[in-house]
Amino acid sequence: MLDFIRIILSPFVIVYSLITKIRNVFFDKNIFPAAKVDAKIISVGNLTVGGSGKTPATMMIAKKLKEKNRKVGLLSRGYGRSSIGYVYVSDGNSINTSVDKCGDEMYFMSEELKVPAAVAEHRVDGAKQFIKDSNVDTIILDDAFQHRWIYRNVDVVIIDQRFLDKDGQIEQYLLPLGSMREPFESLKRSDIIIINRKFSGINKIPEKLERYFEGKKVFTGYYEAVGFYDVKNHHFFKMNEFQGQKSLVVCGIARPYSFLNALEKNKIDITNKMIFDDHKNYSLKEVHDIRKKFYDTNSYSVLTTQKDAVKFIKYSKELDDIDIFYLKIELKLDEQNKFDELIIKSIN
Repeated sequence: MLDFIRIILSPFVIVYSLITKIRNVFFDKNIFPAAKVDAKIISVGNLTVGGSGKTPATMMIAKKLKEKNRKVGLLSRGYGRSSIGYVYVSDGNSINTSVDKCGDEMYFMSEELKVPAAVAEHRVDGAKQFIKDSNVDTIILDDAFQHRWIYRNVDVVIIDQRFLDKDGQIEQYLLPLGSMREPFESLKRSDIIIINRKFSGINKIPEKLERYFEGKKVFTGYYEAVGFYDVKNHHFFKMNEFQGQKSLVVCGIARPYSFLNALEKNKIDITNKMIFDDHKNYSLKEVHDIRKKFYDTNSYSVLTTQKDAVKFIKYSKELDDIDIFYLKIELKLDEQNKFDELIIKSIN
């Protein structure tokens, strides 16, 4: 059905492409000026719609800057949130709002990283207010490669390695036919490129795409499955503790392949699963459906992603008798030290 809708919308690719090109020319020639704010800005973004690994990359950079004693904060538009405008999510110690009002990604990032965080559609105004509220000196903009209204000191673009290998497939067309927000030629704006191989080995960049990466600082990264955390009490469990058990796998993320692959590679049974749309806002009905599936399959536990886990907090009463665990995944780079030095240098 989705492919059929894409084909119907394919004539609009020309319109989308033209608008994107004109917009970028206006920014390149400073007809649309990028505003500076009183903080160093690191943008983490991508060329495609969802699933490349922006959130793990954002967290990786934030942890490193925190180690270096930078007053680092996170600013995002807060995709999927119910609120509008600026919301001060966290002061770095406590969260000031709900997951519904700030979005799942920002909620769990601020909860884990313990750094100030905010969401705002308009990043310039949002950043200015955020600096006043939190006194941060470095802001990581999550999902901001296309948001060119704010000046950035470094542009980090992350690309799914599996996406690069889909030469000639519909996915490599621009929206609304494909999954690309911008064409590969837009990589010329980037300062650093991370090719996320997730749980796979390193592949060569396809020959047809090599020219877009020439002269760029390119890093390869991979996911490391750290283990599981109990959603209710945050106790940690090793991956092997779930081997041989029947679990119900639940997730609502853009590209569930990597999550399922991580479980399979660690010999965890994924036979019973419920896959929902990205940034799924679970309703009470769906929680009851999960409960029914859990008991119908005689599952030992529910295994989910960190992004989904924060959505189940408000259903603690309905899920009180079910053990729920989220898989903790971290992004690592094959040349981590070199990347870290480059990021620090870019803001000093």
